[in-house]
Amino acid sequence: MQVILLERVAKLGQMGDVVDVKPGYARNFLLPQGKALTASNANIASFEAQKAQLEARNLETKKEAEALAEKLDGQQFIVIRSASDSGALYGSVTPRDAADAATEAGFTVDKKQIVLVAPIKELGLHNVAVKLHPEVEVGIALNVARSEEEAELQASGKSIQDLAAEEEAAAEFEIAELFDDMGAAASDDEDAPVAEEEAPAEDDSTS
Repeated sequence: MQVILLERVAKLGQMGDVVDVKPGYARNFLLPQGKALTASNANIASFEAQKAQLEARNLETKKEAEALAEKLDGQQFIVIRSASDSGALYGSVTPRDAADAATEAGFTVDKKQIVLVAPIKELGLHNVAVKLHPEVEVGIALNVARSEEEAELQASGKSIQDLAAEEEAAAEFEIAELFDDMGAAASDDEDAPVAEEEAPAEDDSTS
C-alpha cells in the first residue's frame, strides 16, 4: 500500500515521500495518527497545495520540541513502586507512568512520546527515550524505588543488590556484637572473686 508522509517517520522517510507500507501498519498507525495519507492523486495534489504550510508548522513544532529537549535531556525522575526483596516489581512501570513522572516535575510529556521496548519490571535506574518530535529525541532516566530514601541511594550509584548486601552485613555485625557483649559479660562473671564461706563459730559454752 502506498502512502504520502505528512511528517518524518523513522526508518520510513521524510515529509512528502511516497512510500510502500503494509496495509495494517498504515491503517493502525500512520493514518489514524495523522502521519500519512493514502497516496491517491487527490491526496498528493492536496499535499502539494498545503506543503508550505505543513513545512512551516513542522518547523515551529520542531523548534518548540528542541527548546523542551534542552531542559529535559538527561533528567532523572523517581517512580515509587512496591517490590520484593530481590527487586522484582509487583506490577510494572509503563509509558503512562513515565509521562506522569515527567509531568509532575513540570515537563509537558505525553505517554505516546515515551519509547519503551518493554515494560520496566525491576527496581533500579532505567534509561528511557522520549520522542518529542519526529526529528527530536532525548533520553531520561527513571529511578524506580520502594521509597524516596532508596531512590536517593540508587541515584548515588548503588544497586538494590548493593543495598541488600549492606543491610545483611549490618545485621551480621549487630549479631556479632551482641554475642561479643554476652561473652564479655560471662567472662566478667567467671573472673569475679568468690566469697569464702565463713566457718561456724565455736561454742564456748560448757555443759
